[in-house]
Amino acid sequence: MQCSDCTPPTSSLPHQALPSPELTLRTPSAAEDHTQRSSDSPRGHECRPEDATKTEESHQLEEGDTAVSDPAKSPRTIISFPRGDPENPYNWSTGRKMFILFQGIVAVVNSTLGSSLPSGAVDHLAEYFHVKSQAQLVLPISLFLVGYVLGPVVFAPLSESYGRRWVMVITFVFFTIFTMACAVAPTWSAFLVFRLLSGITASSAIAVVGGLYADIYGNPITRGRAMAFFMAATACGPVLAPSISGFISVLTWRWTFWAGFIIAGASLAFLCFMPETYGPTILKRKAQRMRRQTGNPNIFAPIELEKKGARQMITITLTRPVRMFLFEAIVLFSCLYLSIAYAIFYLYFEAYPLVFQGVYGFNAGTAGLPFLAIGLGAFLATGIFMYWDSVLIRAKKSNARWPQIEEYRRLPLACIGGPLYVISLFWLGWSANANVHWIVPTLSGIPFGMGFMLIFMALLNYIADAYEIFAASAMAATSACRSIFGAVLPIAGRPMYQGLGIPWASSLLGFLSLGMCIIPFAFIKYGDRIRANSTFCQELREKKQLLAREEKEREGSDASAQEEESGSAQDEEIGGRPPLGQGDEKM
Repeated sequence: MQCSDCTPPTSSLPHQALPSPELTLRTPSAAEDHTQRSSDSPRGHECRPEDATKTEESHQLEEGDTAVSDPAKSPRTIISFPRGDPENPYNWSTGRKMFILFQGIVAVVNSTLGSSLPSGAVDHLAEYFHVKSQAQLVLPISLFLVGYVLGPVVFAPLSESYGRRWVMVITFVFFTIFTMACAVAPTWSAFLVFRLLSGITASSAIAVVGGLYADIYGNPITRGRAMAFFMAATACGPVLAPSISGFISVLTWRWTFWAGFIIAGASLAFLCFMPETYGPTILKRKAQRMRRQTGNPNIFAPIELEKKGARQMITITLTRPVRMFLFEAIVLFSCLYLSIAYAIFYLYFEAYPLVFQGVYGFNAGTAGLPFLAIGLGAFLATGIFMYWDSVLIRAKKSNARWPQIEEYRRLPLACIGGPLYVISLFWLGWSANANVHWIVPTLSGIPFGMGFMLIFMALLNYIADAYEIFAASAMAATSACRSIFGAVLPIAGRPMYQGLGIPWASSLLGFLSLGMCIIPFAFIKYGDRIRANSTFCQELREKKQLLAREEKEREGSDASAQEEESGSAQDEEIGGRPPLGQGDEKM
């Protein structure tokens, strides 16, 4: 049995991301009754066998049981999902899961649409607010991405402490309000402040939706497909926004943000119906109901026994993404690769106007249309992902060994996406010439979108599979890191392209991306050893082993109880039948 001192205080409780979380009510051991200390640090500590008792009482308690005779003397019991529990999100219907999947996609599309919404209205913003500095004109997008840095490190851990639903809904309400505020901003400074606040609140969807899907999909293949749709949605918003803002801003730049507000408002009404998916929070509500129904105050969900407070929140919960970035090699190098790819993606909002308006003479609206090629590439990447999943399924059915290896399930996609991404950068740079038809550099967006999505799908799914219950914090770390790059690099984008020229500026980015390509290959070769030395992965393995042991013990106890009941029934049938004439007629 695992000492509670080795249990991280927040998201590492028995959770749907762990297999078969079907524990019945049980009385905690003495070790679990200790004041909890976090081992959710890179060091942690070892459990001492003498800290745990050798016996553990297990018993069933269902909702609707009568009140206990003496609650004060009742042992403290900890609940978890029994087998087949309809409240367990893993057991929800396919229709309900698809509803949640679509809600997550809607939230993400709104978030990413907002990120690049000013891109087609830059000239109109500059004229209205009398802004002449090119560095300042990058700020509406860059400050939004700064919000992507600040928000995830708060919202993802909060969702692992208080549940996904309210974190998602409340932040989306404020995102809608701040989008409207951008539309009515009286000054340039106010406009920039509202863009920052919009980015902070919009980041909740980016940080939490990955954990949302991990809550409801236990099968890695199904979860991977859900993440593929999530990632495709992240590409939809940025590539649609330039065309929307480019055409609408001809009327007035304010209508660009009124359009964003209308879309967000309609989406908010839909998101209000989102159910809670986080297992520990659902168990907490279940425990509260059972306490009311039975009158037993000693029924608890695991999350209720955690140590709470401001110190716990600051030192443990909110710092987890930072500690994962600093001390987890998988998270660190994934962050670096994803950050470079993400920054180049947002730098394109500076590069494309130089190419298609500067070289080919497009207007602001039509200059946004080449971004649609990137969206096409993203959807083609989703098709490749689905095909790879079918290969995985066939390999598993044939009992092949390679699908059981964590690194072989997703990372080969990044090994394809990386070179595609590099090729697209050189393609754009050396085809953007007035003597070359505009369709040629436009088509470079297809391998760019494919490479971008395959890199993200592979690495984010690899992180989710490797860290499971810590997935939201790991995703927050990657989100914050790539958003820093995405906010900073575009500021240097226009000077770089003007100084080096379009061919060599794109080539510089291509060589940088080429250096990053080695990371997924290195993970395939060394990933198992990296995970073996990971504090978070070790904790995850220990918890899985604990759940497996407790489930085995419970199944043994159930089998013994059934044998005893069968024996008692036989004894009653043999020794308890009334004599002839007292209840039976002679046949």
